[in-house]
Amino acid sequence: MAFSRVAFLVLLISIVGYFVHAYAGNFYHDFDITWGDGRAKILNNGDLLTLSLDKTSGSGFQSKNEYLFGKIDMQLKLVPGNSAGTVTAYYLSSKGAGWDEIDFEFLGNLSGDPYILHTNVFSQGKGNREQQFYLWFDPTADFHTYSILWNPQRIVFSVDGTPIREFKNLESIGVPFPKNQAMRIYSSLWNADDWATRGGLVKTDWAQAPFTASYRNFNANACTWSSGTSSCTSNSASSTNAWLSQELDSTGQERLKWVQKNYMIYNYCTDTTRFPQGLPPECKMP
Repeated sequence: MAFSRVAFLVLLISIVGYFVHAYAGNFYHDFDITWGDGRAKILNNGDLLTLSLDKTSGSGFQSKNEYLFGKIDMQLKLVPGNSAGTVTAYYLSSKGAGWDEIDFEFLGNLSGDPYILHTNVFSQGKGNREQQFYLWFDPTADFHTYSILWNPQRIVFSVDGTPIREFKNLESIGVPFPKNQAMRIYSSLWNADDWATRGGLVKTDWAQAPFTASYRNFNANACTWSSGTSSCTSNSASSTNAWLSQELDSTGQERLKWVQKNYMIYNYCTDTTRFPQGLPPECKMP
């Protein structure tokens, strides 16, 4: 009997593993390489994607699908060594003059110095909502998961499941919130040595090229948008789409405070020099 139970569990785990693998993101299926003239590569039967940058060009890709709300996860391993001047951008964006955007940008640095994780939220073409962080690990040594939770109430940026930033829907006080425009996922690796590292003081060392960033384990638990129609129905906030109404619990709030206390290095909501006429209204909310 014991053997039968063990055999059954092994079989069950195998079946679950099969379906998890079968429904995991595949770069051939989910993304198009959009620029880079061969510098972006999909490898390992679609399980791995790499972007590279040299003195001639960077590279990039975008999702085939558009999304209107979702929980998006991607594992990244950033450019190692002296990555000064390089930027690895991973973000959601719509198109047009009044675009919406949710940004992760990783600003390279000299060997031994920490990467800067730059975040921003645009709504109706207006951004200027930057928060920047150091990470509590070396993001070039291994893959780490960078997640965006985007639902009608809030946007939460997370790293390895730890929330680092929350941007709430505060339309009630006149703050635009991205909720009406579908967005694609984009990523690019490019040269920004006019501003990326110490405000442009440290330039890209092309002797280190090509620079390479790697991606794997993409997952989108999301509402896809096609021909003006969402794949999510009015009753989608079920157990399978709990993210549509998800908020930070007490543990998440404590982890968020821990990150912001120990690793935040810039917050637009405290930059009174930049906003001499007064901080943005969302900065005054508790």
